[in-house]
Amino acid sequence: WLNLGFVKIQPSELMKFSLILLIARFYHSEKEYNSFMRILSLIYVLVLVAIPAYLIYIQPDLGGSIILILVGITLLFIIGLSIWFFLVSGLCLALISPLIWIYFLQDYQQNRILTFLDPSKDPLGAGYHIMQSKIALGSGGFWGRGFMKGSQSQLNFLPEMQTDFILTLISEEFGMIGTAFILLLYFVLIFYSIIIGLISKNIFGSFLCIGVAIILFYSVFINAAMVMGLLPVVGVPLPLISYGGSSLLSTMFGLGLISNVYVNRNVTIERYKEGLFGW
Repeated sequence: WLNLGFVKIQPSELMKFSLILLIARFYHSEKEYNSFMRILSLIYVLVLVAIPAYLIYIQPDLGGSIILILVGITLLFIIGLSIWFFLVSGLCLALISPLIWIYFLQDYQQNRILTFLDPSKDPLGAGYHIMQSKIALGSGGFWGRGFMKGSQSQLNFLPEMQTDFILTLISEEFGMIGTAFILLLYFVLIFYSIIIGLISKNIFGSFLCIGVAIILFYSVFINAAMVMGLLPVVGVPLPLISYGGSSLLSTMFGLGLISNVYVNRNVTIERYKEGLFGW
């Protein structure tokens, strides 16, 4: 967190959409290069992703760092990067994973991963969050226990229920039907963001919309999988619902960008071609 005196902000939330703006600006201005220049442009984008991802990781904010990396990888895939690049990168990542485990992950992050594999090993410690979350999810059933009637939430068994585990609270009180409705709303939002990007007549606007849609997708997917025990707990908030001013403002900023692209969807923006990086 960055304390400005009168307010605290979380830089990782702001960086997600700033990265989208940078990459969109770069590929809007990119022209056809030879193979060597294409490699340089790829390195440039990788650096744009790697530096803020590392700075966010050492805060430490593993969840924000993971989303930033996933956004960068997905955008590279969308622009047509060879599948062999991702296969080789995945193989290299698998080979160095022991080093990442030993030298990069904090003790509590290692405990979260081990707890993900077997939460019952430490039910009152590292496994407490996810076990209580599963109990709340199960107690909600199909229709839910009713507003303000969830035993896990009202008796404070469920930790962080206003932030990362708010979807568990919704599921306990409104059941599977309520959770499905929330996820459906996210699907509609992401779907229309992509549609607006596709109908935009300029590359910059298209990248903005698709980039914001990718951020929303990964945020919702990781949060939902996290509270259900399908992924380790990494501290990713649920967009527009979880408590947190930085997350809310950054998400609203992203949606504002989409609205602006829609308003100017028929505007053609000249693609700049001065220099390698378009600046």
